[in-house]
Amino acid sequence: MTIRLPDSGGTLRAYEPRREPLAVTPGANFSSRTVFSAAHVVADPFADTSPGSPAAVDWDATLAFRRHLWSHGLGVAEAMDTAQRGMGLDWAGAAELIRRSAAEARGAGGRIACGVGTDQIATGTLGEVRAAYEEQLAVVEESGAQAILMASRALAAAARGPEDYLEIYGHLLRQSAEPVILHWLGPMFDPGLEGYWGSSNLDAATDTFLEVIAAHPDKVDGIKVSLLDAQREIDLRRRLPDGVRCYTGDDFNYPELIAGDEKGFSHALLGIFDPLGPLAAEAVRVLDTGDAKGFRELLDPTVELSRHLFQAPTRFYKTGVVFLAWLAGHQSHFTMVGGLQSARSLPHFARAYELADGLGLFPDPQLAEERMKNLLSMYGVNQ
Repeated sequence: MTIRLPDSGGTLRAYEPRREPLAVTPGANFSSRTVFSAAHVVADPFADTSPGSPAAVDWDATLAFRRHLWSHGLGVAEAMDTAQRGMGLDWAGAAELIRRSAAEARGAGGRIACGVGTDQIATGTLGEVRAAYEEQLAVVEESGAQAILMASRALAAAARGPEDYLEIYGHLLRQSAEPVILHWLGPMFDPGLEGYWGSSNLDAATDTFLEVIAAHPDKVDGIKVSLLDAQREIDLRRRLPDGVRCYTGDDFNYPELIAGDEKGFSHALLGIFDPLGPLAAEAVRVLDTGDAKGFRELLDPTVELSRHLFQAPTRFYKTGVVFLAWLAGHQSHFTMVGGLQSARSLPHFARAYELADGLGLFPDPQLAEERMKNLLSMYGVNQ
């Protein structure tokens, strides 16, 4: 059996799907690395919504997906960019997501860390930005989850220079109850974050970032870096104080960064580990045995899929993530909050299907093939 898939030039070509998925089994937490998957949200397809209205979330399917990640030993990074923060999910929806997921984590015995931002305001003074951060930090800490201090569009707009970042982050770290993860998201993921840490010069921005950490090392569990620059991440992690982890957010170079070198390695907090969850977990368990070569042999072939999903405009990678969750049977539909399912093209979906199928990511390859054919028929491609 074959399926006809369109390429970027509009030509249909035959592809023969694999018949068996990759053999992986759920397992316990990891011993050598701390690994979070940033998780997507499942929209309610029956909600009567319109563009700009609050997100309607299918809570049962959303929480079931988190249980799937925990069952494989992965931590869940909740209410992050992958969950469409600022791209369909507003703060009210994110707060509800945090509370529900944190409660679910307690029942499942899963690790969870949640995003703290300022998206309840669009713009504001530095005082308003600080108050917005404080409100969200309180919600996360009250839920019992670890806090991830996310980059803020409002702070990027209000800050006059590095000193404002030092003041805001210093204030938040002093009042945080437990060590947090600091999050540096590059403008390729969110154009509103250009010039974060007070400079568009990444060397200068890095110095400010490290100054924040050096002033409060006991309040920083780690840093999550999403700049898609492997060497910059390596250089940065070598400058971190002892005990402060580097969590890679580099969806282009994660195998080499997690494997590390003689001077250290990165832990992981990755959006690509949403669709790769079971395979990524299997790879990390191999790494736990000291087999870095076996780890790379499992994870290196996934990079082509990740680079495809995260191609420019990178911020629309969520569409591919949810598309693959639908094909994999984690949700019954391909609908996204904010209508973001329209953000990628049919050839993009076709290539994502082909790459994911080749990796054996679909627990039921026949279901994935049927759903892919249904999508193709909606675009007028008959098999």
